Amino acid sequence: MKAILFDLDGTLIDTAADFIRILQDMCREKGCAIVDADLIRTQVSEGARAMVKLVYPELDVEDPIFLAHRQRFLDVYGANIAVDTDLFDGMYPLLEELESQQIPWGIVTNKPRWLSESLLNALNLTERCAVLVCPEDVSKTKPDPEPMYLAAKNISIDVQDCIYVGDHPRDIDAGRDAQMYTILAAYGYLPLQYKDDLTAWHADCIVNTVSELHQVLRQLVIVPKTIDILSS
Repeated sequence: MKAILFDLDGTLIDTAADFIRILQDMCREKGCAIVDADLIRTQVSEGARAMVKLVYPELDVEDPIFLAHRQRFLDVYGANIAVDTDLFDGMYPLLEELESQQIPWGIVTNKPRWLSESLLNALNLTERCAVLVCPEDVSKTKPDPEPMYLAAKNISIDVQDCIYVGDHPRDIDAGRDAQMYTILAAYGYLPLQYKDDLTAWHADCIVNTVSELHQVLRQLVIVPKTIDILSS
């Protein structure tokens, strides 16, 4: 394995706290019951529409009023994108070890590019990230494998030599269909309807913490790379 690709929200970066803050503020403005933080966390990977629907369940998602609330949510989030957001605990040393071994890492996400770039910039990850593939870059997003092929192409590494880490079935489906080695990040924002049987996702590996992920990557990428350098 020669490169690591991550999903963004819930896999590489713990963004839930900012979404929770904004959505619960929207609940207060509306005067309704405050949506539980854990419930919001399970909807992060489903996107802005699913999260805003938690506050406005009575509105159709195509209703202009709902769309206005969704846009307001995105605007507020975009203006305050990393107030309580950071890499998952343990991810900094993981990335640093990858970089020290000159193993490229990148991101394949369904998050819009303007938000993804703003988030990476806020966390000083822009220059460190070898590739960023967003919905605007492809004709079909995850679970289609097209974004995976593009990411591998952009870093000049064969798809079968890449690992993809994600916290949603579409991540695993996209990685598997692209013939990548797939890792299910069970520490992430697992959707309620899929979390009872993680083996049904058919990932090559399941990790429950970033520490476990780090150990797996040491076995698959970091240690083999070190041995290869020493022997050459």
